[in-house]
Amino acid sequence: MQLELGELDLRYASLRISDRARAQRLVASLCEVGQQTPVLVVRGEGDRFVLIDGYARVDALRRLAHDVVEAAVLELAEAEALVVGYRLDNTRPRSALEEGWLLQELREHHGLTLDDLARKLDRSKSWVSRRLALVRVLPVSVQSAVQSGRVGAQIATKYLVPLARANAAQCDRLVKQLGDERLSVRNAARLYDAWRKGDAELRTRVVEHPNLFLLAQAAARDDDVDPHADKEIAAVVDDLGAVAGLCVRARGRLDKHDISAAGAVQRRTLISAFGHARAAFGSLSARLEEEAH
Repeated sequence: MQLELGELDLRYASLRISDRARAQRLVASLCEVGQQTPVLVVRGEGDRFVLIDGYARVDALRRLAHDVVEAAVLELAEAEALVVGYRLDNTRPRSALEEGWLLQELREHHGLTLDDLARKLDRSKSWVSRRLALVRVLPVSVQSAVQSGRVGAQIATKYLVPLARANAAQCDRLVKQLGDERLSVRNAARLYDAWRKGDAELRTRVVEHPNLFLLAQAAARDDDVDPHADKEIAAVVDDLGAVAGLCVRARGRLDKHDISAAGAVQRRTLISAFGHARAAFGSLSARLEEEAH
């Protein structure tokens, strides 16, 4: 049957990881041949239908400004439908975290026991427990970064989970400080290895300035020099990270305010402060450019 996109309840969107490359392929496929496979829904409240499987297809249809989607209605309770959707999904393997999110949803919001989950998914209780543990140990902000596709599921499972077990606050801080920078598996391994082996000072440096740490480490590999041998250089790296952070924060504040609406004195003060900051940064840039050449 055809459903209007506005009739869909998307309450389970957070159970899957956003995949930008796959989304682009779906859009291209829908443009070329149209929707080939219906999404799976169950009846919700009123005239609404709860989307069980097909979130990527629905998102692609929205991007193409389509109003309707082909859907198959499962005459099942939501918990049973989620299990069926998991079993029928052969588009791509779910990551361990995605499986953990599904299990957590079924356990916490639908009341299924560990025995129920193991039986319905044809898995062992040990497997169910391990998947749930992955979800419980990771800070919510880190899980959100994985769901949005900003942090890879493999990175989260292999490196962020053990980091979170040891220090959840530093795991959370590391992911926040990465910003929008895409982290490769290799660089994730380098960050975690440095954090695991480092003292308190090095761990703080890794967590607070991960991107600068990776740059320094790459430069050290090029020069065959330990980037932490000179504490003064390490301190400069920290200072530069702080400068970058302050610039980002100042830009965010400016974006939230209309400078033209400020008083003349405030605008002059802002321009004067910017002039001093630019001169100081120019001096620093000149000094570092000397080192570069």
